[in-house]
Order: sequence, then C-alpha cells, then structure tokens
Amino acid sequence: MSAHLFPDGSALPSPGLGTWKITDELTPQIVHQAIEAGYRHLDCAADYGNERLVGKGIASALNAGLCARDDLWVTSKLWNTYHEPQHVRAACEKTLSDLGIGQLDLYLIHFPIALEFVPFDKMYPPGWTAGGEAMSPILVPYSDTWRAMEELVDAGLTKRIGVSNIGTAMLREVLSYARIKPAVLQVEMHPYLCQENLLRFCQEQDVAVTAFSPFGADSYLPLGMAEASERILAHPVLERIATAHGKSTAQVALRWAMQRGTIPIPKTQSPDHLRENFDIFEFVLTPEELTAISDLDQHKRFNDPAVFGEKAFNTFFPIFD
Repeated sequence: MSAHLFPDGSALPSPGLGTWKITDELTPQIVHQAIEAGYRHLDCAADYGNERLVGKGIASALNAGLCARDDLWVTSKLWNTYHEPQHVRAACEKTLSDLGIGQLDLYLIHFPIALEFVPFDKMYPPGWTAGGEAMSPILVPYSDTWRAMEELVDAGLTKRIGVSNIGTAMLREVLSYARIKPAVLQVEMHPYLCQENLLRFCQEQDVAVTAFSPFGADSYLPLGMAEASERILAHPVLERIATAHGKSTAQVALRWAMQRGTIPIPKTQSPDHLRENFDIFEFVLTPEELTAISDLDQHKRFNDPAVFGEKAFNTFFPIFD
C-alpha cells in the first residue's frame, strides 16, 4: 500500500475505499472485505446515510483480528445543515457513535454550503431537502465553521480536519486564518478533470489531496448525471495503456491518480473490483503515459451542486466558477 506522509510522520493510506452509494445490504460485508484485502483507508460521510453499517463492517474486521483500529484511517464529513458552530460538535459525535469509534482520523467540511439546521430526530441525514422542498442556503461564515472544527481537534474527537469541494482561492483564504491548517482537500479529480493548478497549490502548501470519483462518469451514470459517451474508462488512450501493461483501464486511472500525488478513493460493490482496484502497485506508468492521460482533461465536472441542485430540486447551489 502506498501512502501520503504528513510532516508529523503520520500516513494517509492510498488507495482508499469510498462508501458513497454502496447499498445498505452490502455495506458491512464490503467494508469487511476491503479491510481483509488490505485497504486501510475508509472514506465516509454523514450524508451517505450508511455510517452505522460502515461501523458494523469495521467492528467485524477488528473482531476478526484483520487489523487494529490504529491501522485504519477513517474519514467522515460535516454535512451542510450543521455548519453553524453550535451544531458542529454534535454532528461529529453523531458520526462517531454511528461508526462505533472513539475518534476520527479526519473530519472534512463536506460542501462550502450552509443549510438550515435539521434536528437529528426530525430527519437524519437530511440531505438537501430534509424530505420536503429544497432548503435555501443560509449565510454562515466558513471561518466560523472552521473554528468549530478546530475545537474538535482540541477535544480529541478527530485527529485532523480538512476541506472538500473548494478551489484554490477559497483554500488560500482558509489557510490565511486557520489556527489548525487543513490536512486534506477532497475534490472530484479524474482524467477529464485534472485540476492541475489546484493540485500544485496543495502540494506547495503540504495539503494532501483526496480524489473522489477517480473513474469520472461511472459514479454518475446510475444517477442520470452523466452519459455513457462520457466514460473515461472506455477512452482509447486508457485502453491502449491498459493493454500495454496487462491491466484494466480502471487500474490505469487509479495508477495515474497515485503517481500524480493524489489519494484516489474508488467505490465498488463488487469483491472482484475491490481486489482489482487495490492491485495497482506492481506496475508504473511512464512519463509519456502520464502526460497522455492528463492531456484528456476537459475540465468536466460531474458533481456540481449548481447543476444537480437545479435539475433535482430546482435550487441553484453555485460553488465553482
């Protein structure tokens, strides 16, 4: 397993397992099987609605002696409805309770969008609508939410904090006032959305980058948010490189992500794909192959709240220019 090393000597294992959209009935066993296969990085979120089930998988793996808790890196995320500082700690404690662990390795602010608070007993997770009409954004300074996140580190509820779904300008602003700097930025990143400037800036600032949706359109086809013609994994360039190495195009996409210094978090519900996605360490892409893949960049973003919010519930949530 590869890993991103932080200045304090701690390591963020790569690749990780994304837990978004894993079906409820499969979640515990997929998490258990992932840990059994060697994964040590689990990417979770309150909004995914399956943290209790992820927790069952973690407990099963630990009880089976597959690893120790300290061997695992568990990430979760603060949802939009809990951005007001007085709700941040309770949201983190709810996540910890659901996961069945005493401390997170990383807690991220999921989106730079604050929504009206929804009590846990009314609906959890509340998503973007809390079961009704789309909720309108409320104005909560990101700096206020960040300071509440810092208090979670002070309290020992999470080892590190970070950000997600923001760009270079907003990250620069967070770095300007952060008492505890973001350890990680998680963003959509794949050969059709390389985000070279953002990646370079993060590397210069020692902020690790977790790449979600490393296969691009494949995560969004079942949701009607992408077309089959937009599949990166069917692109002739990836097919040619995969054939040259005797690997799948998915393995090539993950290897590209890792060699450029990001931590990909592919999601799968297939035990075979689980093992395939982890079998990416015995081959290396050449500089020419890395460039050929990066040259596919179309600045194509599949996960954009400005687009899916308007299509799904007629509410415009612009966060990217």
